[in-house]
Order: sequence, then C-alpha cells, then structure tokens
Amino acid sequence: MRNRPIPGSTGRIRAMRMLGDPVLHTSCEPVTDFGPALAELIEDLFATMYAARGVGLAANQIGVPLRVFVYDCPDDEDARHLGHLVNPRLTEADGIVLRGPEGCLSLPGLEAGTERYDHAVAEGVTQDGAPARIEGSGFFARCLQHESDHLEGLVYPDRLSGWRRARTLRAARKAPWATGPWTGQ
Repeated sequence: MRNRPIPGSTGRIRAMRMLGDPVLHTSCEPVTDFGPALAELIEDLFATMYAARGVGLAANQIGVPLRVFVYDCPDDEDARHLGHLVNPRLTEADGIVLRGPEGCLSLPGLEAGTERYDHAVAEGVTQDGAPARIEGSGFFARCLQHESDHLEGLVYPDRLSGWRRARTLRAARKAPWATGPWTGQ
C-alpha cells in the first residue's frame, strides 16, 4: 500500500524550453524560499518529466531559473532512483569516463555519444531544507551530471566537440521544434 502520493500527480505539465532559449544557457539562482511554491514547482517538474517520458528534468527546462531538478532514473543494474534535489552541487564525478548515448528533453529526438564519468555524487537539500546526498553509478551518474549541467547553463552539446558537436547542432537547427535565429555556437 502506498502511503505517499505519486510524484507529479498533483502537478501541471509545463511547456518545455528548447535549445537556444536563453534560460537554458544561464546559470540558475539558488532557491531561498522553501514554501508552497517550491513544492508546486517540484510537482510540476515531475508531471512535465513524466509527460515527456524523461528520466530527469531541471527547473530551467520549464523556464524557471532556479537550482532544482527531479529524477526517476534507473542505474545500470536497473535499480530505480526517484527524487529531487534543491540547490545541488556536483561534489564528485569520477571513475572511468564512458562515451554513451545522451539525449535531452530540450532537444527532443536527438542523441549523441557524450563522455561522462561512471560515478557521481550530488549534494543539496530536499524541498523541506533537509540535507540530501545522492550517489549514482552508470546511467544514473550520467543523469546526475546532465541535470547538474543544466543548472550551470550547459546542455549536453556543450560537452561535445568535432563532428559529434557539428552533427548534433546541425540536426537541432533542422528539427521541427527549432525556433529563432540561434546558431548553436
């Protein structure tokens, strides 16, 4: 029997910001108000992430430039990791570096081989201000690094170089969701 609500069940689905939107390329501000608005934002993040069939979502991806992300992501052993982190800091990213397929809800339909560490630790607080430490390996470590990047104003193509970067940005410019005269540089 479930004693708590399903994350996102009371949230509303918000519009996703796409690559080129300035909010995705600006470092997010720390959360200072731990009231009902933060709880509502976290619910909306979960609802939006689930509607988009994602495994993680940062607040700036729905146009809110605050340091918050949510996740519902498996690791390489298929263990489910579900939660949120407020004011996170990536405190460890180590181990072997793996190039693996990476996508993003702000670049729907695109994917590129992106290098990430196989182990990551993020520390922050919960929506109630309680300290939280999240440790991940494999795919979940990739998720933690990806969402932490978003809060710093980075998207995964920023981690690419050479032909991978050029191919991804070319595909993004041609995508049906592409808007505005951004160059992807």
